[in-house]
Amino acid sequence: MTPAGRLLTVALGLLLVLYPLLVYVGIQHLGPRILAAVLLIAASARLIAAKIARQPMGNSSWLLLAAAAATGITLATGSVIGLKFYPVLVSAVMLALFGYSLWQPPSMVERFARLQQADLPAQAIPYTRTVTWVWCGFFIANGAIASATVFMSDQIWALYNGLISYVLMGLLMAGEYLVRRRVQKRHQIRHLAG
Repeated sequence: MTPAGRLLTVALGLLLVLYPLLVYVGIQHLGPRILAAVLLIAASARLIAAKIARQPMGNSSWLLLAAAAATGITLATGSVIGLKFYPVLVSAVMLALFGYSLWQPPSMVERFARLQQADLPAQAIPYTRTVTWVWCGFFIANGAIASATVFMSDQIWALYNGLISYVLMGLLMAGEYLVRRRVQKRHQIRHLAG
């Protein structure tokens, strides 16, 4: 990937992370339709950059489709509701991807684990499936809460979707890391004893 392509990817990734804050500020100054158009242009730029760089989109294409749906609703109706539903759609897409990987292995967490350790031990596979189930539960809960915030004040919506949900995700990652270390240690002890 070219330096310009990397920069665009990082900028668009940052845009997704800051999405709730940008929506909160943007609707105050630009209005829902203009903000939706800007976000749709940003999502399209990501897609075009990936095509030019011949970079596989993988699961990102589903998130771009969710962005297009959310902005399309706002463009059609002029209501901010479409923009506020985007975090709900992201949770739904992630739930679908993680859930599908349980039905069609390897599980999503196993795929991530194999990026770090290609020769993943056989005893790690059930653990990665369990963690994938935990993430599915997270996406269900997060999507439900994000849905509820759509109909609350813009401040509550931005607070949950722009901060609290990220903190919860970070806590889940940190907790899983600690559990994984204990599981790995237990397996190493058994291996040495056996």
